[in-house]
Amino acid sequence: QVELVESGGGPVQAGGSLRVSCTASGDTFTDYIMAWFSQSPGGERQFVGVINRPGDSTRYEDSLKGRFTISRDNTKNTVYLQMNNLKPEDTAVYYCAARYGTVLSAVPSNYPYWGQGTQVSVSS
Repeated sequence: QVELVESGGGPVQAGGSLRVSCTASGDTFTDYIMAWFSQSPGGERQFVGVINRPGDSTRYEDSLKGRFTISRDNTKNTVYLQMNNLKPEDTAVYYCAARYGTVLSAVPSNYPYWGQGTQVSVSS
């Protein structure tokens, strides 16, 4: 089992950048695929991106390619989400999630472990 804690959210102006982090504890971090999801008020949890265990392969929601980048530092048990050129519609709670294995899934229900989320608010 792995525990996840996000940090780094906050307010930002449109066009700005923000990096959120997710630090894992408990089980062996490199056994887990790590993903980011977002959830707007009243909305469903949406796939943002996912990174494989070594950190050399990623997959993103098509509409976010080029603005959002996922990376991980396995020496720090941490995964990052770098968000650039932020837009008001990016406002959401951002969650990291983990699943054991190798498949880079975009489906929330395939992830058994979740952090508490961090709020990102983009103002125009």
